[in-house]
Amino acid sequence: MKSNDLQTTIYFVRHAEPDYTNHNDRERPLTPKGKQDAHKLVRFFADIPLQAVFSSPYQRAYDTVSKIAESHGLAVIRVENFRERAISHHWIDDFQQFSYRQWQNKDESVS
Repeated sequence: MKSNDLQTTIYFVRHAEPDYTNHNDRERPLTPKGKQDAHKLVRFFADIPLQAVFSSPYQRAYDTVSKIAESHGLAVIRVENFRERAISHHWIDDFQQFSYRQWQNKDESVS
């Protein structure tokens, strides 16, 4: 077997739309639209052979990929280090504006 005969494909999926009324980052669920979008992913991956499905420890990420894993007879493997980095210990009301400022000013932070 030649070394170029072996190929691994990794699919990265961003979590579906989260429900921002829940300010608990780890427990934040998906919105109804997010759940619908997660079901679209099941259809997208239906004919793609998967060997493993990984998720961050956050509920919204797990909920986004859990039905994909289930449809392939797999369990979701949660990986703590796949979590998003903490940028503040406080709720940020306008996250888009905060993100914009962060990209404009590398020293921008919230504590």
